[in-house]
Amino acid sequence: MAYNFIEGSVTAPKGFKAAGIHSGIRKNKTKRDLGLIFCETKCTAAAVYTTNLVQSSPIAITKQNLANGYAQAVIANSGNANTCNADGDIKAQMMCDLAAKALGIDAGDVIVASTGVIGQVMPIEPIAESVDELASILTTEECGASDCAEAIMTTDTVKKEAAVEAVIGGRTVRIGGISKGSGMIHPNMATMLCFVTTDAAISSQMIQKAVKIAADKTFNMISIDGDTSTNDMLSVMASGLAGNPEITSEGEDFDAFAEALTAVCRRLSRMMAKDGEGATKLLVCKVSGAKTEKDAIGVAKSVICSSLLKAAMFGADANWGRVLCAIGYSGCDVDVHKVDVSFASEEGRIDVCKNGAGIDFSEDEAKAVLIRDEIDIIVDLNDGEGKAEAYGCDLTYDYVKINGDYRT
Repeated sequence: MAYNFIEGSVTAPKGFKAAGIHSGIRKNKTKRDLGLIFCETKCTAAAVYTTNLVQSSPIAITKQNLANGYAQAVIANSGNANTCNADGDIKAQMMCDLAAKALGIDAGDVIVASTGVIGQVMPIEPIAESVDELASILTTEECGASDCAEAIMTTDTVKKEAAVEAVIGGRTVRIGGISKGSGMIHPNMATMLCFVTTDAAISSQMIQKAVKIAADKTFNMISIDGDTSTNDMLSVMASGLAGNPEITSEGEDFDAFAEALTAVCRRLSRMMAKDGEGATKLLVCKVSGAKTEKDAIGVAKSVICSSLLKAAMFGADANWGRVLCAIGYSGCDVDVHKVDVSFASEEGRIDVCKNGAGIDFSEDEAKAVLIRDEIDIIVDLNDGEGKAEAYGCDLTYDYVKINGDYRT
């Protein structure tokens, strides 16, 4: 492993400041709802977005702004998705203009994002009245990043932050990220916003390549409830202040950067899956022995998306037949007569299926394994070298309660 996790998130890399405040978009005055990330220098930048055909206005504006591969700031709000609104693009552009004026930069160098209820008019007044204050409290301290992480939360119950340090090109490079996501999460990409900063020197083209690699292995392997959102965005800004030789092509330095970026995204993905709406458990499906990586990915996603399996995990029921069922309808090239299944947690590991058939095991021991809050569903297809991991959570009564009155 060529990286180490460190404290902090988006302010850990050199050159970045962050802050978050309550502006008034949300009625709850104790909840921050407007976040800002700023770099002292213009950054190379890239992003990936939701594949939903219905996309938020902030995504449309951000795509325009990042077309040249550069950015210097992120402004993001919670409490309103600014999606499916006639004046949505105008409001998203206004957010960029307001942030740019407060920071003294070009509006085209601002990444804008929103999250919250779809189809409600975006109130721009709270942002206009608060952005100068927000810019004035920007800080390199961890508290600024933490406040920003809180400002993008919706039904999340915990903040999601992560950072790593790696030696690239003989220099110490840092990568930090914050994300939000709890419900309406399903590849591609999940209801999520994720903002990553790094002080690595890397070209826009290579950031885009690294972001795609990281997203495919992490955020695109999460499923909470099978719904793909309209506002998903993963963006990365690179200040270059670490002083490493600029990464402009594939090779050892690029591989090290992509690995470290993926590590940050994977940790954030696990946090999001564990914090799924109403969830009590993180589920990780670990598939090995597939004929191809594509088959491994397909099987892992199919298992983690199974509502029946998610319900069984909530009840700590070792119903391995639901794992086999999900593998069977995955559409992947699998010999079901070779499949082995086990469940594991900090309590231990228990084998429940061998060669596609049940084996004797203790239900009490299985219950003890499955009652824990992090469960591995281990699937060996015994048919090749392909492997993959997918992340999800159990399905509980509270998921329905949360989403039954989300808008009201």
